[in-house]
Amino acid sequence: MTAANRPSAVPSPATGAVRRARSVLLVDHDRPQRDLIAQQLRRAGYRVAVAADGDAALAACDVDEPDLILSDWTMPGMSGLELCRAFRRRERNGHGYFILLTSDADEADIARGLEAGADDFLTKPVAGQELLARLSAGERILRVEEELRASNDQLRKALDALRETQSAIDRDLREARKLQQGLVRERAGRFGPIQLSLLLRPAGHIGGDLVGFFPISRDRVGLYALDVSGHGVTAALLTAQLSVHLSGASDQNVALRAAQSGSDAVPPAALAHFFNNMMLEEMNTDTYFTMIYAELNHATGQVQMVQAGHPHPMLQKQDGRVIRIGDGGMPVGVFERPIFDEIEFRMEPGDRLLITSDGITEATTPGGRMLGDEGLEAIMRTNAFLGGHAFLESMAWSVSEYCRGERPDDMSAVLVEYLRPADPVSLPGR
Repeated sequence: MTAANRPSAVPSPATGAVRRARSVLLVDHDRPQRDLIAQQLRRAGYRVAVAADGDAALAACDVDEPDLILSDWTMPGMSGLELCRAFRRRERNGHGYFILLTSDADEADIARGLEAGADDFLTKPVAGQELLARLSAGERILRVEEELRASNDQLRKALDALRETQSAIDRDLREARKLQQGLVRERAGRFGPIQLSLLLRPAGHIGGDLVGFFPISRDRVGLYALDVSGHGVTAALLTAQLSVHLSGASDQNVALRAAQSGSDAVPPAALAHFFNNMMLEEMNTDTYFTMIYAELNHATGQVQMVQAGHPHPMLQKQDGRVIRIGDGGMPVGVFERPIFDEIEFRMEPGDRLLITSDGITEATTPGGRMLGDEGLEAIMRTNAFLGGHAFLESMAWSVSEYCRGERPDDMSAVLVEYLRPADPVSLPGR
């Protein structure tokens, strides 16, 4: 085996542009013909290595992977067809364009050659112009293959970088979820005969729902449920800001600021208008939210509520009847002069009030059927024997089952239960 040294790049005869010199392995047991073809290839600018048989050709491939292979079909020992099969079985970085030289190839031979992995065929004696034309065609294919491989490498690197970025985002969102869950500082509360229970379950890492409660005075408690439009970071940031305005600290809680000066707390409707002005004047965003805010007198059961586009609260009476509360009202942050629904009613011992986000009432089956208020009423009746978090967890499970786990929206709820005094127990002998 011998090889000729030459510059690594030569001008293309057709365009004058500089191209990378390709390496050619010429395999032919006929030395005069091998030398003639090798001379033509060198003059054309190729780097040429020669081998007299298949074994020598495979050994040459161990030293330097050729770009193109020209192999005689008929050789002593290993034939060109067998060499092609052996070459294709080897591990290599690129394709390697294989041309078989044959004296008289019929259709059956061509089929066998293609099956073995040959790319092209040349009939001997080889004409110089045809040889160079076939090699030029092979080079074009190799260039395409190399460009695709380079593009795949770049794509793979880009995907690796995206995966790393996504992993970092997922880590941040997991931490953000912990922080957002921390906005609901208490998941349950007891105020006289009133028991409050909260559910907050984002559809993704973070969400736009917020629920909570805070004491207003000795006999009154404020409770709220908010649902910010959209999902993800924007909605979560707004819920975080709103949570500050509704926190238990009186110096930050909008509803309690008036109480610092000895006045009464801000009424529910006034609070809704405050948030509406804040959204329109201070927030440079298209985001809005729906809201239920209520003041509950736990000594008398009197409820004063504002509904701003939020789903209807459900009041379940002691006898099992379910009553929808409110007419709807407009969402917060959309209209300059919104009309909110102001509601007053009284809860009696044994009643319970359920306030949910539309992630519950608008849950749909895979077929597109919505749960709706009727479905929520059915869940309340079915779970009438449960209370507190047991009821909320059972409701959440029912909703997930209804939509077969495909829940695109956050779920949140506030459950208000007016507990009845315990019935006296008669002891034996008394």
